[in-house]
Formats: sequence, structure tokens, C-alpha cells
Amino acid sequence: MSAVDPKSGYWSSSWPAEDGGPLRQQSTPGAFAGLGTGEARVVSRDAHGATMVIRRDAGEVFLTGHSVGGEAGEQTSWVERIDSNTLEVLNRCEGLAGGLAWPGGIAAHGDGSLIVVFGRHVHRLTNDLEIEVTAELPRHRPYNSFVVLPDGHIVTKDFGGRLPGAADSFVAENCEVLVLAPSTLEIVARVELSEPSIARLSVDGNTVYVVGDHSLFRLEWNGSSLELDATFAPRYRTIEGQTYGWDAVIALGAAWFLDNGGGSENYVGTFRGQGISPAPLHLVRVDLETADVSLTEICGLPNGMVANPPLIDERRMIAVGFDSANGILAAFDIDADGSTSPRWSVEQNHGSHMILDPTSGLFLSAHHDNDRWMEQFVVREIASGREVVRLDSGSPLQSVVFPAVGESRTVYACSFSTVSALSW
Repeated sequence: MSAVDPKSGYWSSSWPAEDGGPLRQQSTPGAFAGLGTGEARVVSRDAHGATMVIRRDAGEVFLTGHSVGGEAGEQTSWVERIDSNTLEVLNRCEGLAGGLAWPGGIAAHGDGSLIVVFGRHVHRLTNDLEIEVTAELPRHRPYNSFVVLPDGHIVTKDFGGRLPGAADSFVAENCEVLVLAPSTLEIVARVELSEPSIARLSVDGNTVYVVGDHSLFRLEWNGSSLELDATFAPRYRTIEGQTYGWDAVIALGAAWFLDNGGGSENYVGTFRGQGISPAPLHLVRVDLETADVSLTEICGLPNGMVANPPLIDERRMIAVGFDSANGILAAFDIDADGSTSPRWSVEQNHGSHMILDPTSGLFLSAHHDNDRWMEQFVVREIASGREVVRLDSGSPLQSVVFPAVGESRTVYACSFSTVSALSW
């Protein structure tokens, strides 16, 4: 029985895919309902290579990740169904064909299947983790996850950044965006862009947004072909010392993302101190109607770096950005014309994606204690920055990947070493 959301192509659940859906708004109403009225607690366990958690039906929680080690950077991926409370493994599918390693992704598709992309392979699994279809993608590069269109077609692309341990001679190719048939995983459309892309894709209806390493691109799916909007390619990388942008959040008539991704390949269990960009790190806003670009400095310090998107609260007109290398988390008011002004700022070693509860105004962030080598869940009020909860997650590594909303007052977080659940 299908529980597809007809507006998205995903299974209807609180968190069917990374960031909660293809707009990447990282938002679910009621995600933190009741937090503060009871005692919060954390459970965690080892999960080497873990990338993200998603939900399908009630009680169905899936965790995906990839192998660690091996030769020449070639890795495989794995998927687990886990207990929603204890995180115990209930079922596991491992050894899924992959390729060069960069975090991939999983989603609960509207037709009931689970789609997994990692390395240069895409897999279609049943909810019992049986493999239905596997396809090899054309380039010998990582394909960093995917989005699902309203009609169920899958859109993916190759990753255009420097891989951990890559030689200095590594040269990124221009990005190729692929559309795949959901049942067979065959390529039904493809468009090569004029730039590499490091960021993950975003989708609003049938419109696909790709953050290139200098420009933002827009493509339109018409049901049979993918067409590049040649009139729209605003250039956001215009300052000496500025480096490429990450995943775009589509909100308030704009694409919002953070720049200065250079150095993210130097992750050493933390991003603190790993930035290489001489220019300060920015919150980038691209108006989707006019293509105007505006840049807001997060903290004004050089050598900043991130690998993930900002958070946009459409209800309160607040943006939250961060600088992982300099350890700053900051919020900005958004005016009606899209301009921004500082609201609050705290010192915090945040590196991962976030979660917003637009009803309560609470949001999930993280802090990596570099003295104790311990990651922490940190929940704050988005309006004031006030800290509501801070608890050790159990991970010695800083999370630079994806949290998720569960059920029964639970949120999940992953690092490359650990999966954790915060409940109350």
C-alpha cells in the first residue's frame, strides 16, 4: 500500500530522506514537542561509516553508511533497519556495490522501495532490505546522493570536489546531472553543466537546483527531458580567497547556502582549524526570480570552512549559519527584501546538518568538545540562541553528516563512528 506524498514523490513520513525532503529545509513541525518538560536522555552505539537515518512507516527506522578502509578509496555501502529506541540492528544488508568514497544517501521512495546511492552505484531495495535492482552510474567518481521528483524519477550527479587523500593533481570534471527511472534505475535524461559541483542537489517541484563551484544552475524536468535554464546562472563566487558553496536550502523565494567549502577534505575527526579559504565565510542568498546574489559574513574571520547547509526559519524570518573551522554559530534576521542583519552569535563547534521545529522555534545543532573528543547534542531557541539542552551524543568524532526526526519524541544523529538518539 503506497503512502506516497503526491507533492514530493517520497513516502509520507516525518523524515523520508536527508534534510527531511528535497527543499532541504531540515524542518518538521512538532519535532521537539514537549522538550524541556521531561528528562532528556541519549543512547548510542558504534556504527562505523554511518551517514544518515530515515523513517518510513511507524517503527521503521533505517540507517545507511559505507565501509571504512580498503584499497584505492573503493568502498561498499550498507543499510540497517534499527530499533527506534535501542538502536539495535534488526536487519542488515551489506556489501552493496559502491566506488570512490564520499557520503551517499538513502530515501524512502513513494512506491515503497528504498533507494540508495553511494560511489558510482544506485540500488533499489525492499523495506526488508532485499536488493531488487542495482545499476552502475557512468562516471568513475562518487555520486553524492540524490533527490526524488514529484513523479518518482530520481535525480543524481557526480561529486566534483577533492576526495580525502587525493593527490594535488586531482582535477574535477564538469558536473553531469542524471535522471533515473525509479523502477529500473535506467538513465532517461542527462545534462552536463559548465562547472563541477560539490554540493548536493535541491528540488522544488520539477525544478532542480545545482550549486556549482562558482555559480548556481537551474534545470527543469518536463516529464521526459531535463532542460537547463540558460538564462539563470548567477555567480556567487566573486571574492578573492572565497571557495565553493554547499547544499542549497530553498526557502522564502531564494536559494540559501554557505560558501568556503575548501578544506573539507581535510576532516580529521573535527573541522576545527581545517579551513583554507583566506576570505571570510558567507551565508549566500540567490534570489530565484531576479538571480541577485547577496553575501553575509558569518563571523568575519579568515580560514573559515563548512561542509553543510544553513537553516532557514520561514515563520520567524531567521537564518542560522555557521563556521566549523572557527567554531561560530550565528543567526540573522531576514528582512522582507531578503537582506540580513545579525541577531545572535555563540562559540560552538558545529559541523552537521540541523533540524528545526517551526512550531516551537527550537532547533538541533551540535558541538564537538575538542578537549574531551566528544560530540554533543545542543538544542537552542532560534529566536534568542538560548541553550535548552546539551548532552553528550556518545560520538568521539564531530558529526558532519545528517540528523533525523524520529517518532515518540526522538531525534537521531550520525557520525562516521556512531549512531545516537536523543529522546525525552
